[in-house]
Amino acid sequence: MPPQGRVLIIAGSDSGGGAGVQADIKTVTALGGYAATAITAITVQNTLGVTAAQALAPDLVAAQARAVLEDIGADVIKTGMLGDVAMVETVAGLIAAGGVPAVIDPVITAKGGAALLAAEAVAAVRARLVPLAALLTPNAPEAEALTGLAVATTDDLRRAGAVLLGAGAAAVLMKGGHVPGDRVVDVLMTSDGETRFESERIDTRHTHGTGCTLASACATGLAQGLELAQAVARAHDYVRAAILRAPGYGRGHGPLDHAWPLRGRA
Repeated sequence: MPPQGRVLIIAGSDSGGGAGVQADIKTVTALGGYAATAITAITVQNTLGVTAAQALAPDLVAAQARAVLEDIGADVIKTGMLGDVAMVETVAGLIAAGGVPAVIDPVITAKGGAALLAAEAVAAVRARLVPLAALLTPNAPEAEALTGLAVATTDDLRRAGAVLLGAGAAAVLMKGGHVPGDRVVDVLMTSDGETRFESERIDTRHTHGTGCTLASACATGLAQGLELAQAVARAHDYVRAAILRAPGYGRGHGPLDHAWPLRGRA
């Protein structure tokens, strides 16, 4: 069968292949979708961290996206690493003009702690991208940066999520991986209510790219016509299985097994 669900990924490249555009493409493909890209930056990284990054010119990023949208088209746009205010403004303009639903992953820092978004760009993400989000997918530190609220519990996630809904996001998936506890609780919030996605915490260092992967999995489901809660539920299960099947590569935060559905091991 031909791939179904076109996802345009606007994000940075990860030379280690565990996160960024590489993780996004693997995820969309493994779930049966079609991935196209507009690369925002080239990073030098592996499982031990990011050692260098070079942003592409915003005009070039916009040209990549328009080339895709004008020919192949997209059912959903998914964003990742944007870097600075100029890139945020450019991508916001593309989304606003394109009329395509957007899954916004507000990437601020890498798994190893390297900054992937300039401090002054956080306000631009809040003002320009949050109101355009069909789905916003912040983890606890990102939620803190976007709202100014402390996020240490699941109830804190809900409070921050309410602020982000009030800022214009149509839906928010508040990720609980950074919240302490034996169980991980993600909370999907919309104006109609909330849905919890809960699972036992996996004791592993192989979690590089989980945020990129989850957001791309959600985007793929939406591009394929799944209802929001269905798309998030499938994405949650996909990421959990990818963590459990991680190949064990690297000496730091290792990558997931994005291709596990293709091996008939579901």
